[in-house]
Amino acid sequence: MFLRQVWTIAVKDLHSELRTKEAWNASVAFSVVILLLFSFAFDPSSEQIREFSGGLLWMTYAFAGALVLNRSFAREMQNDCLDALIASPVSSAALFVGKALANFALLFAVEVVSLPVFVLFYNVPWGTGQILPMLLVMVLGTWALTVIGTLFSALTVNLRLRELMLPTLVYPMMIPALISAMTITTNVLAGDPMGFGLRFLVGFDIIFTLLAVVFVDTVLVG
Repeated sequence: MFLRQVWTIAVKDLHSELRTKEAWNASVAFSVVILLLFSFAFDPSSEQIREFSGGLLWMTYAFAGALVLNRSFAREMQNDCLDALIASPVSSAALFVGKALANFALLFAVEVVSLPVFVLFYNVPWGTGQILPMLLVMVLGTWALTVIGTLFSALTVNLRLRELMLPTLVYPMMIPALISAMTITTNVLAGDPMGFGLRFLVGFDIIFTLLAVVFVDTVLVG
């Protein structure tokens, strides 16, 4: 029952986004433009670009993610749809996990589109042995951003300045995970071992997923 509820919420959100493409178009355009502007600010042919390539990439992902996450609960405000979802037989945990999975799928798709742009603009050496480690880091880092962002999206949905408050609340919470993702990404692009940061990201994802599932009922219902 729980998995069916999660799947129903996730599919509903994805269908809604595919119909309007508001968050998708905005986040893809934003990430490509940011990467393009940064390519003019830095010399893509310099060796120094490799030292902060991971930070540059995840900064773009984090900013683009805010555009996706802002729409998660905001789209339910019309016609009191959020109140109807809360009053429905769907549990708060299933509602949260379903929305988090939909946000994850959308944000991960944006990252997959942005990654070749990054490789092209910044002249990053890329080999087949880097694909799986990079995808693993993207999955773990994106889920960390998604689970925290979805929870705070529910928390700020009734605020007038939710577009401003959501990044203000999410980014400080994301600092440990972002630093780990940046470090691992830089190591992967340089061909070095991923190191301790991978285990830290796994632990971060597990802990904050459990905390979000536990407290989401308080956030939604009060």
